[in-house]
Amino acid sequence: MEKLTGTAVVAHGGGPTAVINASLAGVIEERRRHGEITALYGARHGIQGVLEEDFIDLDREDPDLVELIAHTPGSALGSCRYKVKEPDYERILEVFRAHNVRYFFYTGGNDSMDTTLKVARLARERGYELRAVGIPKTIDNDLAETDHCPGFGSAAWFYACALRDIGADLRELPRRVTVVEVMGRNAGWLVAATALARRDPDDPPQLIYLPERPLSGDKLLADVEAVYRRLGYAVVAVCEGQRDEKGEPFGADLIAADGFAHELAGNLAHALSQLIARRLKLRARSEKPGLLGRTSAAFISESDQREARMCGREAVRTALEGATETMVTLVREPGSEYGVRTGLVELERVANIERRFPPEWIHPEGNDVLAPFLDYARPLTGPLLPRARLRGVPVPRRLA
Repeated sequence: MEKLTGTAVVAHGGGPTAVINASLAGVIEERRRHGEITALYGARHGIQGVLEEDFIDLDREDPDLVELIAHTPGSALGSCRYKVKEPDYERILEVFRAHNVRYFFYTGGNDSMDTTLKVARLARERGYELRAVGIPKTIDNDLAETDHCPGFGSAAWFYACALRDIGADLRELPRRVTVVEVMGRNAGWLVAATALARRDPDDPPQLIYLPERPLSGDKLLADVEAVYRRLGYAVVAVCEGQRDEKGEPFGADLIAADGFAHELAGNLAHALSQLIARRLKLRARSEKPGLLGRTSAAFISESDQREARMCGREAVRTALEGATETMVTLVREPGSEYGVRTGLVELERVANIERRFPPEWIHPEGNDVLAPFLDYARPLTGPLLPRARLRGVPVPRRLA
């Protein structure tokens, strides 16, 4: 294929992750190997930066600083949750023409992939040669056609350790119930990952609920009461998108979470803890780590960071080879040893498609996950060590 010479633009869309900047570093370092890309610009705050012609020159960034940023959570370029309107696409193409942008790399989730696809299609319709490639990113792990998404492994590690430690607190000062709200919207991948820190069957969290399976209030209460009677405490992990059998959020307040009108319950764990306290007469409280789950510098998985960077590099390589209207994917190698390579998929098979948690990995009772998921997820996180506990050898009583 004939070489295409011109400017490249990279942008970030949606919620940042602990490793999104590793993908950015991959784009920057791979671009430096290819003269066809005459300049690399970063759009500030995602597609809004493109619309406002708000770019920074990434070629002028010091390589040592880029390497430092690659290990830093959050988006160095900024991001946005802006729903692109039809007239905006013409403006995007106008900006690209003005800067001779021939390569567009957009790092994001389902909605960002839809935007990338529409930009590429409009360019093709207008006869403007543009190669647009999506770079996967989401802690929700809900992008189709990829084994997993950069960002998920680090967030999964955070939440697994958080539930382990919250559980230790309750185990050591019992007679309490805690409901922990985990990010994830409509997909239960992240809440499922809280099971990773368990070593024994009764380790916390004892109950895990995924939005793929509706949950009745009576079922929740029965499950909590059974665990509490057996152990003297209970830790419940619930996805922020959990609904009851009527599709309602247990009386929690619904809010529009972003510009795409994705509604979420703003206080789901609190509503559930109040339900437990009111109906079971138990001491119950809620925890909501929230943004800490995707921004903690202490929980950046090495494999997650490495694979995010690999996706950034591959996006540049494949675009230079002529690919467009595609997204980079991660493909797990067969065999017992974990290995992964990159692949490509057409954006129309990804855009606005939400990959839910597989039903065959959900416990028949709907309150836990099964072993195949744990085998899938373990290689993606960091070390998950059990909390050390005293042997507890009892001293014989001397008094009656």
